[in-house]
This record gives sequence, structure tokens and C-alpha cells, in this order.
Amino acid sequence: MRPRHLRRRGLGAATAALVALCAGQTLTALPATAATTAPATTVPAPTSPVTAAEDQAARAIAGSLTDSDWRARVRTAALTSEEVDVTALAAHAGSRGLRSTLTAADRRIAAAKGLGAEVGPLLRLRLGDASMRSALAAGTTPWVAAATQDEDATTVTAYDSHGRTHTLDARKAPAHPVYVVDIDSSTALAAGLDVLTEELARYGVRSARQTTAAKQATDRSPTLAATGGFWTTRITAVELSDDEEPWIKGDAEIYTLVTGFGQDGKVRVDPVDMPYLDNDGTVYRPNQILVNWSSYKYDLADAVMMEEDGSTNYHDLAQAIATALLTITDQGAYIPLVNAVLDAIPAEWWTDDPDYVDSWYTLARSDNGTRYGARGNGWMTVQPYYVPEL
Repeated sequence: MRPRHLRRRGLGAATAALVALCAGQTLTALPATAATTAPATTVPAPTSPVTAAEDQAARAIAGSLTDSDWRARVRTAALTSEEVDVTALAAHAGSRGLRSTLTAADRRIAAAKGLGAEVGPLLRLRLGDASMRSALAAGTTPWVAAATQDEDATTVTAYDSHGRTHTLDARKAPAHPVYVVDIDSSTALAAGLDVLTEELARYGVRSARQTTAAKQATDRSPTLAATGGFWTTRITAVELSDDEEPWIKGDAEIYTLVTGFGQDGKVRVDPVDMPYLDNDGTVYRPNQILVNWSSYKYDLADAVMMEEDGSTNYHDLAQAIATALLTITDQGAYIPLVNAVLDAIPAEWWTDDPDYVDSWYTLARSDNGTRYGARGNGWMTVQPYYVPEL
């Protein structure tokens, strides 16, 4: 598992809502060697449909590990790959009851995220921490837990093959091996951004297709018209800050919402996937295009960096953003849109996801150098980059 540590910091009203919601939920962390055992019925209900589906899958997988052949098959898969498509593994093993449970959980997850069935199975199983490999390889029957989406969690609930629960320290991995049930966040984000783009277009929060926008841009620039290319802003280096997170939490999946006024004078939002941003405290040099200026009326745009954290419903996210941005009209001068995007997201979403990572106000087409995020959680080095016509 790749480490990832991207936590929220202060966010005005959104943070106040988060603190208020979490005020009565503080848990006492347990030593790594300690675990309390209780009947499965005492576990509090999960807080989101995705977490509920993951939790149900974790219980079912834990119970299935009483079968020695199946247990060995899962152990081999977990030791030889970072993530296991456990639904497919169950199908190949002929485990009809488990396969049915996992398939139903996959469908509920896709529906909760606003994704179609064509996205395929999203459930994944992985070993909680590399330190558990020796015990797993030696034949210890692992416990199974659902991945938490809460960076502030202090405990983790794991299930054993006899249906008992074990409460573990979320900050220190236990010696006993634990399988973590999570989702394939890379696949979910890629499909989700497609949905987000389509929904924003349906709500009208996008200007004309790039071919039309590029033509309008060339009408204003004889040089551009002669060459047929367009100017962009390219990210040459980027780094995000690190913060401690639970060992059970999965990999980061980062995307950025680029906002500005399109060539038609309407607010537009362009989602940009950033799949390479895996580790905190690491400088990445992607040479990725962030802004295509031929799509924008002004030579200024904003960028809001987010983290897909599991339960995001992309239909709902698109509707929330569109509802807020459609009220903003072009006044003949650029208006920063970061706050409008953040305010558009319902306050309760900040308790879980989508996580707000950082934002960059008024990126200019001429920017050439390092720009630090407004909340100090990251920086980007950008440069103007001309894309010629083929």
C-alpha cells in the first residue's frame, strides 16, 4: 500500500460544521496489542452507503475464511498484489454465496457514487500494513475491516472468522494481520470525473466545445490563427504536505476543478485528474496541462484541488456546484470562483469527503514559477506552454 497523508485543515464554516458533527464522537485509542471483543451486533451503523457496503463485505469475507482452501487462495493473492479484486476472486473460486454478497455490495457502491453498472466491480482487498506479511505468510487467519474515510478516527473495527469484533488502534497497525476492504479509487475517480463532466455540461456549467472556443480565440489573435495552436498552463512540479493518517486508510486520488469564464461568458468547470499524486512530501514532475486557455474568456482562472475519499456521489457534486455557479454572471472583469465552489458543497460532506486539499486563486496565463496554495497544503510550479496544431 502506498502511503498517503493529505488531511483537511481550517475551512471556515465548513470546518466549524465538521467540528460540531464530530464533537460527541471522540474515541480513546487502544494500545496496538490490545483488542476488545464484542458481538457483531454492537458495532455502530456506518455513516454512508459506501461504508455500509464495505462493512457488509468485510463481515462476509471474514466469515468465509473458515474455509481453509479459500483462505489460502486469498492469502496468496494478498501477498502477491497490492490490491485484490475480491469479487472476481470469489467468482473464480466458485464461492457462490460470497460472490452474491460481494456483487450486491459492488452495485450499491456504484449507485451511491452516481456511477453506472458499467464501471465494473469496485471492491478491493489489501493487507493493512507491510508489517503483517510475516504473520499472514505463517498461516495466521487474518481479521477483516472496512477502510475508514475519517482521518480523525482513533479506532478501527475488525471482524474475525467467528463473527466477533476487535477494536484496534487506528494510528498503529496491530501485529495480527488484517485484510482491509476498500474500493478501487482510481477506477471510481476516472468514472466519476466522466460523470461530473457530463453532468456539468448538462447543467450548462461548461462553455462550447474546445473546437469552437479555439476558433473564437484565434479570431482575437492573428498569430494564433496563423499557427492553429493554443496556450496552456502546464504543471512542471507539484508537492503536497504530509499529515498523520490511520494505517487503514487507502490511497489518495487527487483531482482539480479548474474554474473560470468560458468564451460564451458563462462560468465553466473543467475537472482534471491527477493520478500520479500518491505520496505526501514527494515532488512530482508531471508536465501536465492544467488550464487550456483557449476555453476561457479571460487570462485568469482558479483551481480547487480535491481528494476522492470514497463516498462522493458525482451526480450530487455536479448539481451542487452547478446550482451555485449558475447564479454568477460575467461582469466584464474576472471574478475569483474558489469560494463559490467550496461554498457550493454541502457542509455535511466535509465530515467525510470530498476532501478539500488546497486552492489556487487567479492563476494567470503568464504565470511562470512556483505558486503556493491558499491554505498552505501544497505548491505547484507552472509555466506557459504552447500547444501547436498537428
